[in-house]
Amino acid sequence: MARSIALLAALIVPALSPATAQGQLRVGAAKVDVTPSADKMPKTMHGVLDPLHARAIVVESGGSRAAMVTVDAGAIPTPIWQRVSARAARELKIPVDQFLLTATHTHSAPFVRDQAYEDQIFDAVRKAAAALQPARMAYGTGVSYINVNRNIIDPETHRWWEGPNYDGPSDKTVAVVEFETLAGAPIAVYYNYGVHGVLTGTLDMISADIPGAASNYIEDSLGGNAVAVYSNGAAGDQNPIFFQQTYDLRAIRIKDYAARGEDISNAMPPGGQGLDRNNPQVVKLLNQQKQMTLTMGQMLGEEVLHVTRSGLERPVSSADIRGVQETVMCPGRKRLDQGRAGYPGTYEDADPIGLKLSLLRIGDTVIGGVDAEIFTMIAQRFKRESPLKHTMMVTLTNGVAGSGYIPNDAAYGFNTFEVVSSRLKPGCAETAIVNGFLDLITKTEVPASAN
Repeated sequence: MARSIALLAALIVPALSPATAQGQLRVGAAKVDVTPSADKMPKTMHGVLDPLHARAIVVESGGSRAAMVTVDAGAIPTPIWQRVSARAARELKIPVDQFLLTATHTHSAPFVRDQAYEDQIFDAVRKAAAALQPARMAYGTGVSYINVNRNIIDPETHRWWEGPNYDGPSDKTVAVVEFETLAGAPIAVYYNYGVHGVLTGTLDMISADIPGAASNYIEDSLGGNAVAVYSNGAAGDQNPIFFQQTYDLRAIRIKDYAARGEDISNAMPPGGQGLDRNNPQVVKLLNQQKQMTLTMGQMLGEEVLHVTRSGLERPVSSADIRGVQETVMCPGRKRLDQGRAGYPGTYEDADPIGLKLSLLRIGDTVIGGVDAEIFTMIAQRFKRESPLKHTMMVTLTNGVAGSGYIPNDAAYGFNTFEVVSSRLKPGCAETAIVNGFLDLITKTEVPASAN
């Protein structure tokens, strides 16, 4: 009799374990081409260098779903996020609070706002949800040195300007979450890194820039239908470390404009506007930018693959899914003068600005999304103060705030172009974002009684 009771207990205990209570993790992933057709391409564009995609990962556990979606775009307007997330909640049972829609912030994608574009983004999520299968996930981090702080003191003017500041704040961390089948086949990789997708900006060609090149390389390496979803880290003050071609092209433009009687030395026309594309030097520099995009994409992609090979922690096959969102308010300001950098701006008071915080927690992995461009020190502070080791910040997520750049508090003492153009007064945003996320983490904690 005692032996029978012991056997019965052995059968019952696993059924009551936390892992089983959370439910088997199920994951699906998909990508959809969102490259604009020729009739929708801006007249300023000179063709397609590489395609744009919407990539999606849907996770499910214990009857709850979440989605992490990234689109090769400069930004995703807030109304598009609102409509797509509402549709995902209605049709796919993915709560709005557990839906992250992120832009890679490539500077080589047109702003598209039509219904077909929204349908393409949703289609990626729908296909990912349709592909759900039992899975496990693992977290790891690596390092990549393809980014650099982009604010320096110009040695000639002794004022703030743009260039590679090797001694400036910069986070080299690549955070990676790998999802695979229970048999070990890759389903998707969600990776996070802070660098501006600006290498192809002066080409005036459609391109997913570094994020697209990295994801393409990872997917090709993993094979099958694996999807690599890039999430834009705190890149507000981070450029590609090898960016000299763009600086050289800028100098050529400044000289050409000056010859026509126009001074653009403290301003910058968009894209490659004004470049003489018959100039052999311009042609050479533009071609080098194309090469550099593939090179740096491969470098970032290789580090992601390195993490998946040897840097992942022990995988888990169950994970509680929770999401929560809130908006924090900070005082606003309106700039009254012009100029890109180097001089203090003049301002008047403006209405407060809301910053949307979206926190998704999958097991002990936390993704904090902000709807703006953030300086690296804010994300580093959040990761440092987070109670969970597996913490990352994604930016330009779930819409676009009216703030412009969000510098950390200390950076407001410098007349960089991000600081002088920010529509936020100093002294609020850094702490509001970090403390806001810390409060949201607390709200996602699983009650002890649930375990």
